[in-house]
Amino acid sequence: MPGKSNRGKHPQDEKLFATSQIPSLQEAVADLSWMRTRGYTDNSSLKLVGDRYDLTARQRVAVGRCACSDESFHSRSERAISPDKIGSRLVFLDGFNVLTTIEAAMAGGILLRGRDGCIRDMSSMHGNYRVLEQSREALEHILNTMQKLNIFHSAWYLDKPVSNSGRLKGIIEEVAAEFPQLNVEVTLVHDPDPVLKEVGEKGIVATADSGILDECGEWTNLIPAILENQALGAEVIDLSSC
Repeated sequence: MPGKSNRGKHPQDEKLFATSQIPSLQEAVADLSWMRTRGYTDNSSLKLVGDRYDLTARQRVAVGRCACSDESFHSRSERAISPDKIGSRLVFLDGFNVLTTIEAAMAGGILLRGRDGCIRDMSSMHGNYRVLEQSREALEHILNTMQKLNIFHSAWYLDKPVSNSGRLKGIIEEVAAEFPQLNVEVTLVHDPDPVLKEVGEKGIVATADSGILDECGEWTNLIPAILENQALGAEVIDLSSC
């Protein structure tokens, strides 16, 4: 049986990401982005910024996920393809990255909009993935959106070492069978990151993973499109404005 949600809000999230906290978090993102632009060591700069704004460990994770250097910001912007402009091109999906974010949205988890416009959640798998009650519905939301955007060809990549990745592959294929207009391929690989980074002209990458975004070719910001298209009503905390 699928497990219950483990991607909802942390017990302290109401306090840590309250409206009163947002200005400090935005300033922290701006400061960390400034330091990354100038090549400061990431761990030491995040500690410095976190100490300056008296951030908790969880708030520091959020700031680290939302900040990026000027170089990364401009490079990502130049290579971004709007989801409604993909047409017949092949989309290479970072499967766990996209799916767990939509699951978090459905479970009421914290969603963050970073400086680069990507939406990221606060969950972390650490090599473990549980199939949730809403996993199948989350997949339906993703595929419904792709169908509405005329994204007919997609190649999903899942981390083979992650627990339940083989089971998830089967579920994706089962749900995809309900969308006969879509051509969906699911592949288990030891590490999807190098595969996605080397897509090049073969297609467009769908991920919010910063490490992939800095090295891949063209990419698409698919998660915001899914949230909007499926009217999930998820609350997104915008840390990008500074």
